Amino acid sequence: MAGHSKWANIQHRKGRQDEKRGAAFSKLAKEITVAAKMGGGDPGFNPRLRLAVDKAKGVNMPKDKIDNAIKKGTGELEGVSYEEIRYEGYGIGGSAVMVDCLTDNKTRTVADVRHAFSKYGGNMGTDGCVSFQFKHCGQLLFAPGTSEDALMEAALEAGAEDVLTNDDGSIEVITGPWEFTTIKEALEKAGFTAEFGEVTMKPENVIELAGDEAVRMQKLLDALEGLDDVQEVYTSAEIDE
Repeated sequence: MAGHSKWANIQHRKGRQDEKRGAAFSKLAKEITVAAKMGGGDPGFNPRLRLAVDKAKGVNMPKDKIDNAIKKGTGELEGVSYEEIRYEGYGIGGSAVMVDCLTDNKTRTVADVRHAFSKYGGNMGTDGCVSFQFKHCGQLLFAPGTSEDALMEAALEAGAEDVLTNDDGSIEVITGPWEFTTIKEALEKAGFTAEFGEVTMKPENVIELAGDEAVRMQKLLDALEGLDDVQEVYTSAEIDE
């Protein structure tokens, strides 16, 4: 059994992400461009690009923007060269925070990230200070009431790494990061559609925050996520609504 508030916590986070999706096009375009540059422009042979394109389609990013981002990555169109950087640190209550960035100006980005940490009560740490607390994986969340036995059988047959039942009755299917889309599609064919799914850095242990600590932590996360060069923010904090 896993955390009791998993369902509510992830639903809340998904809602916040949906609110911001209008501003996400530029960040998604960056990810598509970098993925295409690193692994080629065919999503069928580039798992990272396939994930990025699926995510872009999920927020209704126009097809021409997706295609142009791919072409910038493959060199068919002129584009900016981005560098991948990960910053690590600590949030409220000693919670771990990882910040993944794509930037064309590392000096600007590190200053912005450090400022956000210090302004909102966190501390920026050194490389590797918290990354060992996270697992790079795919995560699919199914609503309470889903048949645990049937889902587990289908998930393991599809190649999932693990199936976890939370205290609130929701069920998580954990996949390898690059097998996420294939397993998600296999489960949909078997009749199981996830309420939420993403490739993420999943914390091995969570720190539950409530009250003033929860408010302060949310402000820190919002500040980091609002930076132009920040692609993703991961944390071990579980915020009680």
